Amino acid sequence: MIRRLCVIGVGLIGGSLARALRAAGYCQEVVGAGRNPEHLRQAVELGVIDRFETDLGLAVRDADMVLVAVPLGAMQPVFAALRDHLADDAVLTDAGSAKASVIEAAQAAFGRLPDCFVPGHPIAGTEQSGVAASFPELYRGRRVILTPTEASSPAAIARVRAMWEAAGAQVTEMGAKHHDEVLAATSHLPHVLAFALVESLARLQDQREVFEYAAGGFRDFTRIASSDPVMWRDICVANRVAVHDMIERFSADLQVLDRAVCAGDGERLLKIFSDARQARDRYVEKTDRDPGNE
Repeated sequence: MIRRLCVIGVGLIGGSLARALRAAGYCQEVVGAGRNPEHLRQAVELGVIDRFETDLGLAVRDADMVLVAVPLGAMQPVFAALRDHLADDAVLTDAGSAKASVIEAAQAAFGRLPDCFVPGHPIAGTEQSGVAASFPELYRGRRVILTPTEASSPAAIARVRAMWEAAGAQVTEMGAKHHDEVLAATSHLPHVLAFALVESLARLQDQREVFEYAAGGFRDFTRIASSDPVMWRDICVANRVAVHDMIERFSADLQVLDRAVCAGDGERLLKIFSDARQARDRYVEKTDRDPGNE
């Protein structure tokens, strides 16, 4: 049971966790924190949080669990604002999509890696953002990856794991570097491609007609291009090495496909498409058996 949860950044991710823990009866009080009082008042009106503070030091007072759910570029100043204000029994975690940068931000802000700090990343979300888009079922059956540091205490890791499990998530652990490489391939690259495709088509002279005749496949593929641009800018900057490596690899594969198209090489195209279909079908079968792999 969490006595007082402080959510810094009450949007889709933080708001959904608060809702899930309330529904599970796992949290007695939720305090929201952020820079925008109107946004925080909306969170109170929606019943996501009980009260709010714009002063982060006041917000975390007496909180035994603190979740930082802000864009990656804001992590270090948020951590710096929390320094010397965390309760003795507080556990600090986050929801950032690139873990190495979050750990570096904590190291810089605290001057060391606190034993109460357990980095984490819920592999869940939608293209919507903001507290109004939050819902308690977001994490049900989804994976949450924890990337504990060498300093993270076993007790703190256990408490963060228990929190996410109470929200319905399946919790796993891995190293921060491995996490960033895996997510660059499975999440960051697809978002970059979706943004790039829509931006490229938007620059066509007849863009109005292009989008008017876009079919369901286009909408499905580009849905994630409606995600928060600030968040994805920060992810690409924070995880730039791994994202660059995946873009470079994909670009090479795309050139192979382009040469097959230019040569009218139907056999090569069929092989590429068939292999892709089989890989996709295997993935779908796996996620149908284990929703936590989604």
